[in-house]
Amino acid sequence: MTTTKGAQGGRTLATARMTLTEIDPTQATALSVGGPGGFDWITGGPVEGTRAGAGFLAKAASEGRYRAGWGMYVLVRDADGLALGAMGFHGAPADGRVEVGYDLVPAARGDGYATEALRALSAWALADPAVTTVVARSEPSNTASRAVLARAGFTLTRGPETTDDHGEVVTYELARKTGPSGRNVPSSPRVTG
Repeated sequence: MTTTKGAQGGRTLATARMTLTEIDPTQATALSVGGPGGFDWITGGPVEGTRAGAGFLAKAASEGRYRAGWGMYVLVRDADGLALGAMGFHGAPADGRVEVGYDLVPAARGDGYATEALRALSAWALADPAVTTVVARSEPSNTASRAVLARAGFTLTRGPETTDDHGEVVTYELARKTGPSGRNVPSSPRVTG
């Protein structure tokens, strides 16, 4: 996996089959109000979760809480250039932790794209010295999402429990690995660039 700056200035993370392209607050606003955000989408996209996440990013930017890199990434399939969904952070790291969320257009589900993207984004986050743990939450009944988390190396740590902001959830975490010397060991391919 490599990371570079995209044509629109946002960060991109390349995986075997996709490019995760960071969106800026202007693109987020366009997505949140029904536009494509500058992307060509697979049939059925973008889905409501992407639009809601884009709205949260736009609001954070308007309140001065947005930090580049710690927002939303659109998953663009390299084979045809179509956007499949989105993945991103609920905000910048705090106390060594950062929370991630994701969704895919139904037509893109079941082919490993979410797992591939989650591995890449988590590796990028854990390479940052400010992050020791990536957190994700899922509804207990969302077996597909829970399977993605497990395949990406996350461990169930809590739940089910009811929260004010998410309803009933289970919580998964992926912690930075350390070697015998206490030095950081990447949990997946090293991020370069």
